[in-house]
Amino acid sequence: MSILKALQKKRSETPNGEGMAAMPNVVPFDKAGRRANMPPELLAADLTIGNPGLAFIGQPDSNFGTALPDLDTEITAGANLNAESPTRPESKPLPDFVSWQVDAGRVEPRLVSITHPNSAYCEEYRSLRTHVLHKSQKQKLQSIVVASVNPSEGKSVTAINLSWLLAQTDGVKCLIIDSDLRMPSLTDYLGIETEKGLSHILAGEATLKESIVKLEPSGLYLLAGGEARLDVAELISGPRFKDILAEAREMFDYIIIDAPPLAIFTDATVLINHADGALLVVRANRTKYGALERILEPLPKDRMLGVVLNQSEEVMDESQYNYGKYNYNKLSEQVSP
Repeated sequence: MSILKALQKKRSETPNGEGMAAMPNVVPFDKAGRRANMPPELLAADLTIGNPGLAFIGQPDSNFGTALPDLDTEITAGANLNAESPTRPESKPLPDFVSWQVDAGRVEPRLVSITHPNSAYCEEYRSLRTHVLHKSQKQKLQSIVVASVNPSEGKSVTAINLSWLLAQTDGVKCLIIDSDLRMPSLTDYLGIETEKGLSHILAGEATLKESIVKLEPSGLYLLAGGEARLDVAELISGPRFKDILAEAREMFDYIIIDAPPLAIFTDATVLINHADGALLVVRANRTKYGALERILEPLPKDRMLGVVLNQSEEVMDESQYNYGKYNYNKLSEQVSP
């Protein structure tokens, strides 16, 4: 007797089906009605096992794999959800910094990345940005000091133009720090006002997150100098500045540090030792070769990225600002272009 007939006989012998309430209905096997590879009940719309469908919303035809997020940390492994193209791993979101709209009519005219973004002079700064980006692909290059030998050689202008253009690079978060605390000037160049800055953080009067402002429309972040101080060397040399720089590294891809002149103060040398690299700005027909060689001698050679020649006579086109071409020159055997 087959199993099916035995079950049917047992059911017929039990009055009103008593004791068989929990027994399931038996369906005869039908060769012609064989089930498909995927059981129909597993295709139900309310299936929520792991909810894998969410990972593919918006990219049904994508050729790129999508990693599911960790449910505890919400960190995506290797790709962004719903991404249409491959991307770098998602970085940590930045705090909600205070924003400041920069007015091109109020800034220093030599900030050509803001005042004349389509000029030939701005293109020279884009070349400088490209130089930095290429260098950073070969070596760790997150924090960069921009210094000069003497005052009025263009280091602050170079630092702002470079950082402004870095901030406009897709996927790059850039912070510029005014570390020339004896004479902070970046807010004056940009035509803005801030309440707190680096000097307040070093004195324990503010935190880094409270002091940074976001500059629009570029998206550049600024840590102003704050109140002028005379004990800068002691503050910069202490552990507090290292902590500030370490905290900034966690938030930003590039940190541009505007440093004091090397020939006058030791602050810039200390800053270069803290940073990953340094650019030295010299002014044509003003910076002395002897002074330059003397300044370069004690600096760490592996951190020197190059020399930016400012206001040279090699002018690219006519300009009311009488700018010279910005380029790299191998002014010393110790500095590579």
